Amino acid sequence: MTEHSPPHDFCVAVDPSDIDFMGHVNNASYLKWVQDAVLSHWRKFAPEEAVTAHLWVALKHEITYRKPTFLDDEVIATVLLEKVQGARAFYATVIRRGEEVLAEVKSSWCCIDAATLRPARLATSVVERFFRPAA
Repeated sequence: MTEHSPPHDFCVAVDPSDIDFMGHVNNASYLKWVQDAVLSHWRKFAPEEAVTAHLWVALKHEITYRKPTFLDDEVIATVLLEKVQGARAFYATVIRRGEEVLAEVKSSWCCIDAATLRPARLATSVVERFFRPAA
């Protein structure tokens, strides 16, 4: 049985502070959007007690920029959890304006115990909430 994570759409608000000297969104803003989208995904699927007990820190981002983003653009970041391995989670995020792909991001994250601030594996019951059997 193959499993996959359902995609999670996150509406991105392009703020005037995101705009750089060239009149489009600064590259650093994309990282902020990915972080916001991934954490929104976590809060949507994880049980409340897991959200309270765990924090997430980014380990790595690989971003491919496709097209510039501008102030009045309506932007959606679609997050897909690819796998969870130990205390790490691997995500793919596609940032779009309508059908246009603006950026593609591969990222890895480490789950941290909120009390000890040490890496923590998620319980299988929590991980299973993020995946469903393929139809």
